[in-house]
Formats: sequence, C-alpha cells, structure tokens
Amino acid sequence: MNKFAALAAVSTLAFCANAAQADPLKIGIIESLSGAQTSSGRLYATAVQYSVDKINAAGGFNGEDIQVVEYDNAGGATGAADKFKQAVADGVDIVIQGASSAIGGQITEDVRKHNLRNPGNEMIFINVGGEAMELTGDKCQFYHFRYTTTAPMRVNALVSAMKEAGDLGTKVFSINQNYSWGQDMQSAIESAAQDGGFEVVDAVLHDVNKIQDFAPFVARIKSSGATTVMTGNWSNDLLLLMKATGDAGLDVTFGTAYLDQPGNIANAGETALGHYIANNYDNTAGDASFAEDYKAVTGQNPIFVEPQTIFAIGALGQALEGLDFGGGAVDVTKIALALEDVTYESPVGPITVRKEDHQTIRPVVVSKVVKDAKYPADDTSMGFQSVGVVSGEDAIYPVQDSCQMKRPN
Repeated sequence: MNKFAALAAVSTLAFCANAAQADPLKIGIIESLSGAQTSSGRLYATAVQYSVDKINAAGGFNGEDIQVVEYDNAGGATGAADKFKQAVADGVDIVIQGASSAIGGQITEDVRKHNLRNPGNEMIFINVGGEAMELTGDKCQFYHFRYTTTAPMRVNALVSAMKEAGDLGTKVFSINQNYSWGQDMQSAIESAAQDGGFEVVDAVLHDVNKIQDFAPFVARIKSSGATTVMTGNWSNDLLLLMKATGDAGLDVTFGTAYLDQPGNIANAGETALGHYIANNYDNTAGDASFAEDYKAVTGQNPIFVEPQTIFAIGALGQALEGLDFGGGAVDVTKIALALEDVTYESPVGPITVRKEDHQTIRPVVVSKVVKDAKYPADDTSMGFQSVGVVSGEDAIYPVQDSCQMKRPN
C-alpha cells in the first residue's frame, strides 16, 4: 500500500469513528449539594438521575445516553452563577435547578444572556422548585420552563379543600418569610379571602430563618382571634412556628406549602396532626405503582420535591421522542418547542405547559397529616393523607401582564 492509500485508509477510519460517536444531550444539575440545603438539593439530583436512567434504558437520545453532570452551587446565587459558567464550558444543553427562587432568578437571567450572545447554541432552564411569581412574570423568557406550582396555585387549592372539609374558618392569620416567595404567599392569601369566605385578620412578614422564638407571633395570632394560620414558611421557620403554637395550647389549623419537607413531621411531632399542605403530588393520591417503582430503585418513596422533578424529566423524555437530530448537533430550540406541546400524564393528572409564560398547568394535591399513615414520614407513624386533588384548570391563574415573552424567530 503506498503512502497515499494509507493516508486515505486512516482518514476513512477516523471519519467512521467520528460518525459513530453521536452528540449526547447533556443535563446539568446546578443545586445546593452542600451546606444547609443539601437535603433538598440531593432530592432533586436523585429524582433527575432516576428519570434520566429510565430514558437511557429505553435507548437514550440522539444515539447516545443522556449525560447528567452535577454542579454544587453551595446554596447561593453567586455560586450558581459560577457553576453556570462551568456548565457552559462543559457543553451542557439543559440546566435543572429547584431549591431557592433567588438562585432560580440568577440562573434564568444567566440563561437568557447566554442565549442572546450565542444564537444557535442556546440552553434551556427547567425550573423544578423556584416558585416566585416574577420567574413567569417580568423575568419570563422562552427558554425557562417552570415545572412546579406557585403561591396562588397552592393557596387556592388549600382554601378550596379546607373550606370543603370545614377546617378553614372565617378568620385567617397570614405569616410568611419576608422575601419574594413569602410576599407572593401573603398576596395570594389576601386575594383568596373573598372566594374563601374568610377575613385576613392580621398578616406578618418576618426575617428568613433568623427567628428563634416565635412566641411573640403566637401571642399575636391568639389576640387576632384567628382559627386558621396560612403560611409558606419552610425549614425551621415552619417548625418553630408550629411548636410555639402547640406549646401555647393554641387551637388553630395550619394551611402550609412545605410541611412535607423531610424532617418536619419528626421534628414537629403530634403538633403537626390535622394540619394541611398543598403540593404537586401525594403518594396517597396517585397510582401506587409509581411510588413502589421509585422505592424499588432508590430505597424510599417519592417525597417533597422529587415527584415534580420526575414529572418534568418525564415530560422532557416525551418531547425528545418526537425529535431526531440524526446523531448530529442538539438543537435546544427544537426541544423547547416540542416541550411546549407535551401533555404529560402524571399519577394525579395531566401536566401541560402554558405557551405564553411557560408555567405548567398542573393538578395540586391537598393533604392532611394523620396517624397510622399508609406512607409514614420520617420513621414515625404519622404521614399525609390526600383529601382532594384540584385540577390544573381550576388551580391556574391568568398570565401576568408583566410577562412579555419573546419567542425565537
């Protein structure tokens, strides 16, 4: 063989090798994987991996397994911005994040700026936990998809279910953390008063996770005459508030958004009995096979933020089924357009994307803490029992005027 023939053979082999190696779809999880929010961040990451493994077991996408890369934002927006730059350098196509609306706000802005500067090389942000209204309001953008509820969706569902159960009362005390999420909750509670047939007798916005003694707030609840307390508080701010209420012997019913956060039931003890939560899912509201499969793979039932994350990746997998890039470059814009058209059948009902703001229209499950639960929480005998599922059409609210989404040409 002469040298020209040898070179041609080498070139042919190199071409065949390159042709056989398709471009993989890369998903980057930018989450709180260290620090105070590690437990939540790890739940998101576990749910993503579980769901991507399902897609890969069915053949992957674009001729390759979907790759998942984890980035630890250390619980802050600055850390998230740094990790986003690393994700760009690593060729990530889709970013997923959920713990903290503040971090979500940073990421959606980073994605927006990146896409403006890099036409044809866009990225998608799938938000599975940041519920601040501004993310689908004045910060809305085409490449951001929110696969979770918002304050109005949770509050409207709580009011509907608690009223039907006779546990709402006519006097409600609103107490929330003083940042975007808590402010959204307070606004939603006030907006629901007329339809709910109650009066907001007092409202408090307090510092986030800085208060150690909620006794003064409990005294204020007592003096208000409220029989119901509605709150979007999470972590210690929820636990300490509930404990202070129980210690004072105050007979009120809580309507919450995050009572199912791991550790809450164990820490609150019997103080939590009879209180309500509105969330994206409850194991007692859906087909048991979903919970059983997740437990068989991960060792635990799906809890807290895991279900909504699984449903988001399930919808993504459904969108990918209709796309074929022939092993070539991944077109993120086509994925986003396909995702807009997906109707994902979750165990509690259909989930769709509203094209005007990319808020998912989804069922909201309202549950109550009971003894001898079918799915016990935190190694106790207590857990959640679904009392109602509000359909997506009944839970959703109009598109915010501040959302002026620009679609790709």
